[in-house]
Amino acid sequence: MVILTALLSWFLVGLFIRASKARGWGQPVRQDGPQTHLVKEGTPTAGGVAFVLALALVFFPLYLTGHAGGQRELLIMLGALAMGVIGGVDDWLKIQSRMRGQGKKELLAREKFPLQFLVGLAFAWFAAPLASHELVPGLGRGLDVVLLTLVMVGSVNAFNFTDGLDGLLGGVAIIVLLPLLAVSPVSALLVGSLLGFLWFNAHPARVFMGDMGSHAIGAVAAGAYILYADVWLLPLAAIIPVVAVLSVVLQVASFKLRGKRIFRMSPIQHHFELSGWPETHVTLRFWVITAVATAAVWRLLGGWP
Repeated sequence: MVILTALLSWFLVGLFIRASKARGWGQPVRQDGPQTHLVKEGTPTAGGVAFVLALALVFFPLYLTGHAGGQRELLIMLGALAMGVIGGVDDWLKIQSRMRGQGKKELLAREKFPLQFLVGLAFAWFAAPLASHELVPGLGRGLDVVLLTLVMVGSVNAFNFTDGLDGLLGGVAIIVLLPLLAVSPVSALLVGSLLGFLWFNAHPARVFMGDMGSHAIGAVAAGAYILYADVWLLPLAAIIPVVAVLSVVLQVASFKLRGKRIFRMSPIQHHFELSGWPETHVTLRFWVITAVATAAVWRLLGGWP
């Protein structure tokens, strides 16, 4: 089924690219960012719509016929789709504003975060009794629900901030999910759909992921680690997303409090680009860091002697 999902994703992403070019759906590029990114102006974006669709088209028939696990898998999938829809609205607003020449329009943080928290809360309410480990023993379900909500929302935003370089987030997500492939069909199918997407997203990218894809990835990663592994291992495996979101928080806080920036640009992947690293070097090195961190997670989960 993973191979089928990869092939379906490859087909749908290819169709999406053709449709996007025909309709002029393109990604605006930050003018204050790395100058090497200016050539990406107009590249089709929101490719996550295609690979998330591929994921859903394979998962639900399997689930309905009893071949895709039980409640845990359905919960992860529904959480991913709900978060993906929030990101998809953001993608749509950006595309429409660019086509109409209105500048960059998107969901504001005060609009996006409440929606993410509602989805995270719904997920956490049902996930808390099914979680593989208590977050903090003795806290009770109420506080577990609060903490799991924060984990879900934090993961979605951390993976979202990791996007921005060709192939970066797709590769990081595949590596982070590797320890869970044997226990979570949704994780395995997402890896397949990301492989199909990466065929077109490898440098130089012919399509960008967009927020729908990154939101869905963050939700699957959080859900799978909560329900099948240990939620405290997620920040280790997802060390790059964690550093990416922290770099944004630190940059904003430093500028507001001191009027100075810590990084040349945030998220941190762009700091390294502006420091002279080629985009492909940043991507590959971040993959390597993720692989080392995920190998440590695999060892902690008892993956080898």
